[in-house]
Amino acid sequence: MTTDSVKGGDGTTTDSVKGGDGTTTDSVHGGGGTTTVSVHGLGYVGLPTAALFANNGYTVYGVDTQPDKLERLRTDGADFREAALNDYVDRVLGTDALHLREHPVESDYHLICVPTPFDHDREAADLSYVRAAAEGIAPKLRPGDTVVVESTVPPGTTANVVGETLERNGDLLRETFNLAFCPETVLPGSILEELRGNDRIVGGIDDEATAAARDLFAGVVDGDIHTAPDAATAEFAKLAQNTHRDANIAIANELAKVARDHGVVPRPAFDLANEHPRVDLLHPGPGVGGHCLPVDPLYLGQHSDHVALIEHARAVNDGMVYYVRDLLEEGLGSLAEKRVAVFGLAYKGNVADTRNSPATRFVETLGETPELVATDGGNVVDVRVHDPHVAEAGVDLWSQSAALEGADALVFMTDHDEFTELDPETVAERMDDNVVVDARGLTDESWHEAGLDVRRL
Repeated sequence: MTTDSVKGGDGTTTDSVKGGDGTTTDSVHGGGGTTTVSVHGLGYVGLPTAALFANNGYTVYGVDTQPDKLERLRTDGADFREAALNDYVDRVLGTDALHLREHPVESDYHLICVPTPFDHDREAADLSYVRAAAEGIAPKLRPGDTVVVESTVPPGTTANVVGETLERNGDLLRETFNLAFCPETVLPGSILEELRGNDRIVGGIDDEATAAARDLFAGVVDGDIHTAPDAATAEFAKLAQNTHRDANIAIANELAKVARDHGVVPRPAFDLANEHPRVDLLHPGPGVGGHCLPVDPLYLGQHSDHVALIEHARAVNDGMVYYVRDLLEEGLGSLAEKRVAVFGLAYKGNVADTRNSPATRFVETLGETPELVATDGGNVVDVRVHDPHVAEAGVDLWSQSAALEGADALVFMTDHDEFTELDPETVAERMDDNVVVDARGLTDESWHEAGLDVRRL
């Protein structure tokens, strides 16, 4: 798939881009302060991306259609749960390096970093934000400018949806501007590190567009820039990355359920299986969360019927919260009138991100069974959620000690470091019953020795 790669980070790469008449001219894109970059969408990815270019000498316009968000940024600065990232963003906010705008402006480069959620029927990607960004860019587009889509989209979106929208709403033919795709690959908790250090995949609608986008990112990232034959290949590669991980997690989860059917504890068996040089089973868990894995694999099914394994993997991972509930009910006999401490609401350890979190869905499942719903609509199960990293959530949050006090069961749904420091003897003393469901592999034999009935994934 990769047809070319260059090492980024020096800000001095040179290549050809299209001029106003469709011919090519030499253009240097580096950190010299003359190249302008507009980042459309100042969210989880867009704002750090804007700061990345602003901190490397580019003149950056951060464009967002939400005036309240812009005002908060101006007055309060960045509010990520990463101190280094906040400092990195705040360093350029309010300076000539990063200008905040509610409406698009003319720029050499336009980066689209808007959300692409699944639609309400979970049948297709919601591309309305991408279309809106392209509609705003179109009147400001000049011959030789470059538009790069960073939002995760189904294959063909860059060329067809974005390209057609730019042509329809502007005055330029597609031959006179550059259009490419370069997906983001950041991980919550390590956004700044991954934004600067990860390799990038770039694919344009033609060679000139690929070169223009490649040169832009080569000036600000330390990883390699891998060029794809076209935008659709780059779009597919991004989805393939997330699908591969989702499917491999699903294999681990399905094997974990089979293991328990045979009376086998899954994780020690997996460790033994991984002694083979060509086997690398992942850890089982309560499902997957975040903004990528629960959604992106399904985009591959929009124009293809050959996604049976992919859809099954999605169903396996989404269904793990019900399996965890089954383990809990198996231990308690019945969930009615029970006090359940749920430790962890974030979708992964040591972050505050609750997007599509299995823990959130697990809490919801405790109120889905008819016999567990009171006549007034309330939940008969007393659920006490504790998460040391999450400040706000759609449920009440408890302190660690209050959640454990008098609990009939403890369920580990997130692998925060704080939970590995728990003393099982103390936990057993505070609980009324002794059931522990460990969906994250946080417990060891000392928990059994403390008299706790531990059921592990």
